[in-house]
Amino acid sequence: MSEARASIRDLPPSAKLVYFVLEHHDRMTQQELAAETMLPDRTVRHALDRLESVDSIDREISFRDARQSLYSLTRSNTQPGDVSGGLEDTDTRVS
Repeated sequence: MSEARASIRDLPPSAKLVYFVLEHHDRMTQQELAAETMLPDRTVRHALDRLESVDSIDREISFRDARQSLYSLTRSNTQPGDVSGGLEDTDTRVS
């Protein structure tokens, strides 16, 4: 297991959830992440800060709106892996 993946395992559940969502989307804004995860903006901001501190995500300025940043996984973390800490990618729809 890479050192980056090990450090993600030590993060709080909110940061793991944000990481999990970014595994399945190219780039997202903080607002998009908040909507997708149903976490408060402040919690998402804190999760993004924690993920940046362990070099798991990249931040870039949005060309559409320079007031917003776009977040994506770092190149070394673009391969999906089991860092979800119990989060599973399952379809829970009821027929």
